[in-house]
Amino acid sequence: MMALLQRVNEASVRVDGEVIGQIGHGLLVLLCAEKGDTEAVADKLLTKLLKLRIFGDETGKMNRSVQDVGGGLLLVSQFTLAAEVAGGNRPSFTQAASPEDGRRLYDHFVAQARQAHPLVQTGRFAADMKVALVNDGPVTIPMRMMA
Repeated sequence: MMALLQRVNEASVRVDGEVIGQIGHGLLVLLCAEKGDTEAVADKLLTKLLKLRIFGDETGKMNRSVQDVGGGLLLVSQFTLAAEVAGGNRPSFTQAASPEDGRRLYDHFVAQARQAHPLVQTGRFAADMKVALVNDGPVTIPMRMMA
């Protein structure tokens, strides 16, 4: 499972012009399930991102997690993270999980995040979403967990 974390001052997701998810200070997390991913892989990724120390302490050193700072999580499904661009000019998404598996793993990830963290907002799986953010830093970190 892949994630792209962006530390943000604020972020939101719109579908059909309506804001469906919005946070202030925290993490925008773009998520992609890949073939072979399991709930255990999703759990491992969630545990790591909740504890990842990428927020500044009183000296400005990255020493605090999203949980330490009480930040929000905005979780957005994005299968295009699995793009393979080595051959030709059109990306291939053959390593992305099937839509059914992707939805199952995304829903699992969201449910687990809501149990572990007090402020979780989401996008809408398979929707045409408009994501807006104010990147803080900027700090953008790619993550990949495998079985």
